[in-house]
Amino acid sequence: MKFRVERDVLAEAVTWVARGLPVRPAVPVLAGVLVEAGADGTLTLSAFDYEVSARVTVAAEVSEAGTALVLGRLLSDISRSLPADKPVDVATDGNKVSVTCGSSRFALLQMPAADYPTLPTQPTASGTIDGSTFAQAVAQVAIAADRGDTLPILTGVRVEIEGEKVTFLATDRYRLAMREFTWNPSDGDASHVALIPARTLAETARALGQGGSVAVALGQAAGGDGLVGFEAGQRHSTSRLLDGEYPKVSKIFPTTSETEAVVKTADLVEAVKRVALVAERNTPVRLRFSDGQVAIEAGAGDDAQASEAVEASVDGPEIEIAFNPGFLLDGLGALHMPYARLSFTQALKPAMLTGQSEVDGSPEVSYRYVLQPVRLTS
Repeated sequence: MKFRVERDVLAEAVTWVARGLPVRPAVPVLAGVLVEAGADGTLTLSAFDYEVSARVTVAAEVSEAGTALVLGRLLSDISRSLPADKPVDVATDGNKVSVTCGSSRFALLQMPAADYPTLPTQPTASGTIDGSTFAQAVAQVAIAADRGDTLPILTGVRVEIEGEKVTFLATDRYRLAMREFTWNPSDGDASHVALIPARTLAETARALGQGGSVAVALGQAAGGDGLVGFEAGQRHSTSRLLDGEYPKVSKIFPTTSETEAVVKTADLVEAVKRVALVAERNTPVRLRFSDGQVAIEAGAGDDAQASEAVEASVDGPEIEIAFNPGFLLDGLGALHMPYARLSFTQALKPAMLTGQSEVDGSPEVSYRYVLQPVRLTS
């Protein structure tokens, strides 16, 4: 195998493919990136850990077609450190792979490519989503997915497709996020429900949602397990789906409210960040909504204390409520709207957060974030 490729092209391709490589692979070859140089002048890089696969094809000057398997993270580190604006020459030499760029030269040990697993076949596309919409929607809901291992099913994002409507849903039992949007289905009567690992979905959305459109495909792997595929340009990835029945959490969304408050999102974010500086781990911040303002406090007794007031438009009875500051900031940061609307029923009932473009406008309910309050101790 022997080829020449632009340094930036190689670095970007290897970094993208290697981003999800396991730190402690079940078998050593899964730490590798498969490099395939084709006689047609293409270079394909692949990675697969039996759960997630990634593949990208770029143009290269191929002198000798061939295949090699090398440590993916090492190749990524090397390619990003090479001198800029110079071509990279890669060639196999016995059991080594040489990487040369200018006066820089590296020799990587080849891994047994014959032992590398075959990547799953990309399912037929079910439809396409605007890249920026896809990236934003995933980021808005993935923050609410569970990061622990106690309930693996909650580490996923539930994706429901009905015709042109797509609904993303995630919860970790303390907050719940839902985003609705439209896409372009291949079949107008399409109906799918899938549970995609949130971490994989978030990484994929960040990598593929930079522009253009993303093709999404739902199908099955060779063993019969559910499989989702994503494609944007020459980048392809697949992920096995989580198996199990997702809890029916939609009923948690409040349908009525006693008190509603509208506040500038940026002002509330900055105030909560400042007040939360004195909040010890797992200690909530307290918010008191009254006529014309929201007062934010943290700390009590002999502990450090902080307070701040932010102008707000409040409709309904005064209410005092406490939240985990990190969870509250996650929701506010995901709104991407100038104003935040907080809707309450009671101090210990879930509160709903939505965004709106104007202080007197209507809430944008395509994204809803529900947060469970923390019980205040006397």
